[in-house]
Amino acid sequence: MFLSPGDLFGAGGAGLSQTPASGAVWCLELLCHCPRAPADVCPCPVCALQFCQAKHKDVTMAVLHELYNYLSVQAGNFECGNPENLKSKCIWVSEVKDHVLNVTGSSSQKFEAALHWILNSNKDLGIRLKGRDLSEPVSSVEEVFCLESAHPQMGLGCRFRRAVVTAIMNLFLFFWSLITLWGILLYLRYRWRKMEEEEQAMYEMVKKIIAVVQDHYKEWERNLERYPYVGIFHVRDSLIPPQSRKKMKRVWERAVDFLASNESRIQTESHRVAGEDMLVWRWTQPSYLSDSEH
Repeated sequence: MFLSPGDLFGAGGAGLSQTPASGAVWCLELLCHCPRAPADVCPCPVCALQFCQAKHKDVTMAVLHELYNYLSVQAGNFECGNPENLKSKCIWVSEVKDHVLNVTGSSSQKFEAALHWILNSNKDLGIRLKGRDLSEPVSSVEEVFCLESAHPQMGLGCRFRRAVVTAIMNLFLFFWSLITLWGILLYLRYRWRKMEEEEQAMYEMVKKIIAVVQDHYKEWERNLERYPYVGIFHVRDSLIPPQSRKKMKRVWERAVDFLASNESRIQTESHRVAGEDMLVWRWTQPSYLSDSEH
């Protein structure tokens, strides 16, 4: 059973001529300003509560709207030359609060309610709440240190300048990537050509070594040489002039490795020559077989 205003103020309303409709209006004001008012003081508490909830939502939406606009404008100014000398797009919560309350005329409770709405909403409202550590997410309104817009509002001129700068940067990156790829291709071509030249030089060196070792063996057979083998460094010194030995070092080493792995007619041995141990090459195929091949 609902109580009428007459029941609250005495029989006949204690001199107050209130109709049920005016009592409902009084009840709305009571509930909207005092949400903890007893439910049995109003003729329609459910309707009044729904009305107050809708009104509360409208006020919160108005605060959020102004909050969004203010932060987006500030973020846009920061992105477009920063005329207000802002230190960051994240505006201190006290500064945001003063602006919103001044524009909307709302209370601090409504501002905090808007922050709660942002914090608990599953949707992206375009407003970011940040604590003192900007990299850490906040879990309560008390931890909010500053607010930042995720969608800066920029003027047409600023958007055009940023678009031009972005286009120039992308064009620069494109040409830089193109030049880099072209340089890599040129370097690879150079390396392939050098490898082919080195490969060819190695085979030429192998041929010369075989000829020197074979000629030395023939001269030994004719008693023109004391030993049937010849020192490896002696062959190198006879084939490569001193000024070219550093440049031809890799070619020579590859030729020596190739002979050790692929040439059965030349055998690598170690002998003591002139009191020193040294590596030598010996021709293992008799001269008559070599001549028959030719």
